[in-house]
Amino acid sequence: MTRYATLAAILSQRIEQGLYPTGQRLPSVRTLSQEHGVSISTVQQAYRLLEESQLVEARPKSGYFVRGVRTLAELPAVTRPVQRPVDISQWEQVLELIRTKPREDLVQLGRGMPDISEPTLKPLIKALGHMGRHGDLRSLYYDNIQGVMGLREQIARLLLDSGCQISADQLVITTGCHEALSAGLRAVCQPGDIVAVDSPCFHGTMQTLKGLGMKALEVPTDPLTGISLEALEMALDQWPIKAILLTPNCNNPLGYIMPEARKQRLLTLAQRHDVAIIEDDVYGDIAYQYPRPRTIKSFDDDGRVLLCSSFSKTLAPGLRIGWIAPGRYLERVLHMKYIGTGSTATQPQLAIADFIRHGHYLQHLRRMRTRYQQNRDLMTGWIMKYFPPGTRVSQPRGGFMLWIELDDEFDTLRLNRYLERQGVQIAVGSIFSASGKYRNCLRINYAPKLTSEIEQAVRRVGETIQSLLLAPVAGIESALAQRG
Repeated sequence: MTRYATLAAILSQRIEQGLYPTGQRLPSVRTLSQEHGVSISTVQQAYRLLEESQLVEARPKSGYFVRGVRTLAELPAVTRPVQRPVDISQWEQVLELIRTKPREDLVQLGRGMPDISEPTLKPLIKALGHMGRHGDLRSLYYDNIQGVMGLREQIARLLLDSGCQISADQLVITTGCHEALSAGLRAVCQPGDIVAVDSPCFHGTMQTLKGLGMKALEVPTDPLTGISLEALEMALDQWPIKAILLTPNCNNPLGYIMPEARKQRLLTLAQRHDVAIIEDDVYGDIAYQYPRPRTIKSFDDDGRVLLCSSFSKTLAPGLRIGWIAPGRYLERVLHMKYIGTGSTATQPQLAIADFIRHGHYLQHLRRMRTRYQQNRDLMTGWIMKYFPPGTRVSQPRGGFMLWIELDDEFDTLRLNRYLERQGVQIAVGSIFSASGKYRNCLRINYAPKLTSEIEQAVRRVGETIQSLLLAPVAGIESALAQRG
């Protein structure tokens, strides 16, 4: 990250934390230059970046002032799932979400898709096209079962930002993060085993456990600090848990970043009970703070953490390139990969390695972090405007997902059926639970450019919720039909 972007991130974090209140004059360009040991032009570029983010405003002959911190909605409650191992359900609802193809007549607010329209991705598209046009035969061969060495070397360098010192030989390239998680689970668990998960938890994780014949034990989770370590410790004392699977950085769907001290305590718990940790860090690179948050893996000194990630959320999901750093389980993971998919497609690996090597990846991340943070604030504002009073909304610190909690008795499955008739789709909350909890919750994606069409879709969601809350069942159809 450039010096001016680093300085802008520091100032942004101070504004969000309330250290610089709304309307307050910010330090002068000269003061910041001396304080941080950077040039005047670097500070000016940092302030320009903050102006683009609409966090500060320049007043002629007066300096820079805090434009205003976003109004925060009330947070979702700390979750309270049933704390016993359960078989996973909800496949039908997940299938309904993931089988829907992009359509012009449907606004998909529920899919976990990044924005792939930014010009910073053009060098990647160019690299892929170059291989096809020039008959680069390397891209048509099998490569090492661990993946293209050039890509593994680039990932190893990127991992330094998360506090990890991992060599290329300790990495395995996978077909997306899904395969990384699946291979990790199969490496450390058997059918029938119990896996502790944060709750709510990514629906892909839930369905992977279901497909492997494993049971999930959902652990209460705080929307700001993550999985309850007290509840997890009780579960570890009570049940023969084989692994802990969680997303501590830019969690999907809650968006929190677990504090470092809690990550270290979690690792200590796992060591004491001799269980593996499968860490999903797929959103870690698009945390809004800088430097990006450390992984649990960065504290691991005995190889029990299997760190999983991919380029599906930072670049494009269609690339299907992920990776895993499996620690002590490397040989077992390699076997699971071999009997699963074998080698991962070579062409996208070569293109991504080239993209990173030439500095395009970090440039793209800088752009997307700013965009997603702006989108978060805009989408939150729309939800507070159009949704019923009392709606609770998460405060993501990275990624591009909002978790929304409605009245306890509300049914988002029913809501989604009405919305699809109006050309809108959401992700219902029940698919993020092994036992079908969170029926009163939904997840919304704010990654794409937030156009007036998307605002109108959010408005339709809010108005439909109001209709379902207020209208008698028999009158809902006519009320929605009149609204159009």
